[in-house]
Amino acid sequence: MSSSSVKNFARHARYVMTENPVTALAALLFLLIVIAAVAGPALVPYDPMATDGDRALQPPSWDRWFGTDHLGRDVFSRVVVATRLDLMISLAAVAMAFVIGSAMGAVAGYFGGWADRITGRLLDTIMAFPLFVLAMGVVAAAGNTIENIVYATAIINLPFYARMARAEVNIRRNAGFVQAARLSGNGDWRILAQHIFPNTLPPMMVQISLNMGWAILNAAGLSFIGLGVRPPTPEWGIMVAEGANFIVSGEWWLAFFPGVALMLAVFTFNLLGDGLRDLVDPQRRT
Repeated sequence: MSSSSVKNFARHARYVMTENPVTALAALLFLLIVIAAVAGPALVPYDPMATDGDRALQPPSWDRWFGTDHLGRDVFSRVVVATRLDLMISLAAVAMAFVIGSAMGAVAGYFGGWADRITGRLLDTIMAFPLFVLAMGVVAAAGNTIENIVYATAIINLPFYARMARAEVNIRRNAGFVQAARLSGNGDWRILAQHIFPNTLPPMMVQISLNMGWAILNAAGLSFIGLGVRPPTPEWGIMVAEGANFIVSGEWWLAFFPGVALMLAVFTFNLLGDGLRDLVDPQRRT
């Protein structure tokens, strides 16, 4: 990418941020999440794995901002450190689903025929199951490791990208600019990769942002029911599950703060979708 292209993209990104304050807020929240994920272990005041029986179940205070859990571990440190794992699972799963799903859908939408029929039946099979139940089945069968959680989350998100890419490519495969590219001597694969697929990205950017939030919820849900990340690893779903056992006895902070972190992450990705769409939409780069 040339320096002029980088400058134009930076100018366009600044315009998108200033035009929509909600996008700017989402970008700021996303930046905080990334900082917590990258530098969280170095920023937290306590070791998230260190136990202290004498300080168990202490409420939030100036010393322990989010209180301590039943083993005396600092809840604030665990919430911050858990950001890296949850974001990594979400990013990996969504990236895998986007690459595989969009490629399958683009090929099916452009060429049709047997490729379209096979892809359609595969997606119908996945969508026939309740998606979270399907993720539970995959993890239960393969084992509750982080890799399997990523694979299960990618599988249940695959149909969203495949169907969207198929529809967008199918609409554009006979468009005027495609006919011009074909008359210029471009082959089908080059037309698909360089002319059609970039124009399908704006609507998929919104889907990517939404799926990031859903992927985090899915990973947290699997951990909540005991099929996700294993204790004592800091993870928002595990922390909410552990804290739920103490809500009745009054230790509300154990589930409240990881739940708020989970809510803010999903809220951020939901708001970020429109901004991502505007950033990659060729029609808005004027």
